[in-house]
Amino acid sequence: MADIKYYDVILAPVITEKSMNLMAEKKYTFLVHTEANKTMIKEAVEKMFPGTKVASVNTMNCEGKKRRRGMTVGKTAAKKKAIVKLTEDSKEIEIFSGL
Repeated sequence: MADIKYYDVILAPVITEKSMNLMAEKKYTFLVHTEANKTMIKEAVEKMFPGTKVASVNTMNCEGKKRRRGMTVGKTAAKKKAIVKLTEDSKEIEIFSGL
């Protein structure tokens, strides 16, 4: 496994209608490094966003889709998503507050 630092774990927030509805329950969705585990994701969120406390982390691996270009067959890159649930006394994450 590669040496992954906490600032390399979270790649981007996921902005969809479903993820916006989950924010009312203090659940935030992120694209994360494919080799990151739940404890690494929890540590990264708590360090990158001060004042937040993570209650639980759910992860899902999204395989790449098959794509064709003429006779050549390939796959898109695989992704990993994480849904992070914060505790009740935790602060909100600021990057989602303006949306």
